[in-house]
Amino acid sequence: MFKIRRSAERGHFDHGWLDTYHTFSFGDYYDPAQMDFRALRVINEDRVAPGGGFGMHGHRDMEIVTCVLSGALEHKDSLGHGEVLRPGEMQHMSAGRGIRHSEFNPSATEPVHLYQIWLMPRTNGLTPSYSQKAFAKDNRQGQWQLVASPDGSAGSLKIEQDAKVYLATVKGQIDFTLASGRYGWLQVMGGELKLGSELLKAGDGVAISEEPKITLLADSPAEVMLFDLS
Repeated sequence: MFKIRRSAERGHFDHGWLDTYHTFSFGDYYDPAQMDFRALRVINEDRVAPGGGFGMHGHRDMEIVTCVLSGALEHKDSLGHGEVLRPGEMQHMSAGRGIRHSEFNPSATEPVHLYQIWLMPRTNGLTPSYSQKAFAKDNRQGQWQLVASPDGSAGSLKIEQDAKVYLATVKGQIDFTLASGRYGWLQVMGGELKLGSELLKAGDGVAISEEPKITLLADSPAEVMLFDLS
């Protein structure tokens, strides 16, 4: 079964410095029918204006994965990390029993466009941690590139949840097989493609249940993120 969450159906706020879309209930956006999907709790698509950002604030008991599509995002945290996240890189922060961080757009001229995802952890009270890695875009042309997993396999970021996160640039046909009892979430980050008879565009998401295989078709390159969930 495929349940499509259209881009325009998401919660949307334009704060001037921040233009944000929420797939699930978050902050001032609340919809009891859109709280989460399996371990996925937050999928936010943010555009942060030059010089804008989120001051130091705290999180706990959440696995946070960030992907920058364009621009750059400067990160600082209470563990002493100070990094700049750029396109082609993925960031993971395990909030565990508590972490504080800030996120700013360091550019004076260019906005930053990003996706931030929160997954509920396998257990609460874990030791906080931070990691960041670059993933070559060539390695996801027409194929699935593993960028996060519970065991850090294939050089992926290690997350504290039974979930795998993949990126792909789709042109032509690409398939994905879900093992029995697994669920999926597909997020279109750029371009457009077809899932069966449905045309999906940037910002659209799809909850996937009881489907052993998905097939995506695209005439022009489309960027997607896929979650393989328990």
